[in-house]
Amino acid sequence: MDMDSFLASVEVRRRPDLRGRPVVVGGDGDPRRPRQVVATASYEARAHGVHSGMPLQRALRKCPDAVFLPSDHSAYDAASAEVMDVLRSFGYSVEVWGWDEAFLGVWHRDPEALALAVLATVEDQTELTCAIGIGDTKVRAKMATRFAKEVPERIYRLDSANWMSVMGDRDVTELWGIGKRTAARLAAQNVRTVTDLAQANRDDLAAWFGATTVRICGCSPAEAARAL
Repeated sequence: MDMDSFLASVEVRRRPDLRGRPVVVGGDGDPRRPRQVVATASYEARAHGVHSGMPLQRALRKCPDAVFLPSDHSAYDAASAEVMDVLRSFGYSVEVWGWDEAFLGVWHRDPEALALAVLATVEDQTELTCAIGIGDTKVRAKMATRFAKEVPERIYRLDSANWMSVMGDRDVTELWGIGKRTAARLAAQNVRTVTDLAQANRDDLAAWFGATTVRICGCSPAEAARAL
């Protein structure tokens, strides 16, 4: 479960007049002060190119009409606790990942129906919205939330049945846990896509990244790409 622009949504919840307007949360809320960055931007602000980690001064240039607000950690703590209590009310194990993300450990005959119930209950009880990724592994569920945010239903399933058709041609950086540095090292060996990685040889990967890394992971990145 991944909340929608969580910090900005919490601000809009307590200030309904901001609904539909570009909202940027970060620092002390003054975009003219240096060395302050965007913590979260509403979808309306993102449409102007504002994103998390961007300097507030740059965000102001991109979206001068945005409402800039200071971060309020206590408010986000409280709102997050509300959401997590809703998740726990379903009776499944919940693993919290920060303010706005959590995993539900569920074995269910109709996961889409359960996801719909979770979406509706979270919104009904907290006035906040989220997206849900369904997967037959934790990693797939995590990655599915990105696709869930792109569809009207706000739910997406990524499992063994559609894994390669959805992910095969995508860059390895779209795999959870592979960053730019690892991707650059893979690209040097002509491994650029998820399919390339799935077809890579375990011994070659051990030579490139070290046998200890492969052994600690329990399987090679290639095996992970095939078996995620």
